[in-house]
Amino acid sequence: MVQQLIPPEIKPEIKPEIIYPDSDGNPMSDNTKQYEWIVKIKENLEILFAPNNDVFIAGDLLWYPVEGSVKTRQAPDVMVVFGRPKGDRGSYKQWQENNIPPQVVFEILSPGNSTKEMAKKILFYQRYGVEEYYIYNPDTIELTGFILEQECLEAIEDINNWVSPRLDIRFKLTADNLEIYYPHGAKFLTSVELNQRVEQEQQRADQEQQRADQEKQRADQEKQRAEQEYKNYQDLLAKLAAKGIDINNL
Repeated sequence: MVQQLIPPEIKPEIKPEIIYPDSDGNPMSDNTKQYEWIVKIKENLEILFAPNNDVFIAGDLLWYPVEGSVKTRQAPDVMVVFGRPKGDRGSYKQWQENNIPPQVVFEILSPGNSTKEMAKKILFYQRYGVEEYYIYNPDTIELTGFILEQECLEAIEDINNWVSPRLDIRFKLTADNLEIYYPHGAKFLTSVELNQRVEQEQQRADQEQQRADQEKQRADQEKQRAEQEYKNYQDLLAKLAAKGIDINNL
């Protein structure tokens, strides 16, 4: 009798889970000036696109463009992704985001940024589909911009008063600063400046309300005087009538 051998159960191969770190171990900024610019650009863009739920904006968030490649990554100072919902993310894994790359990226330079490092970044952004790339050096007041043309990030020749095709914001270089303007013309402000603007608007509103209250009070007083004068007139007519005097015959 031939004994039938039953093959052992074949277990599917289990691939080890790939861990994509949420931090690259580098600080968000090297100094206060760089940090302030990162926050200023990121928060004002958040305000600009607050009504649009399909625009995701992040600061210093790791972007992984290729599934399975942990070392293929960048953490732009600010990135904007059209076509992806707002929300919290530990990192931006592009294959989980309908394979949509950030279309606009900002980098704020610090003394620690090397030319070699920035060259690697521009090649990375070009390779993985960034459409607009802006680099600002707050120490030298220099703004450099690149725009994607035929799969290459080409330098923008005249960046002063340049309007971003994607964001519709305008960049203006002055002697001592970079100014960025909303599509409707208002200037990007820091959180402190925004708070001051809110306080000024509140003060103006309070003053307007105070003037309105004073006007109402004067109107009420005028009405009371008119009512009192009418009452006095009616009382006088009653007294004259009681004495048999008809003012129509006077």
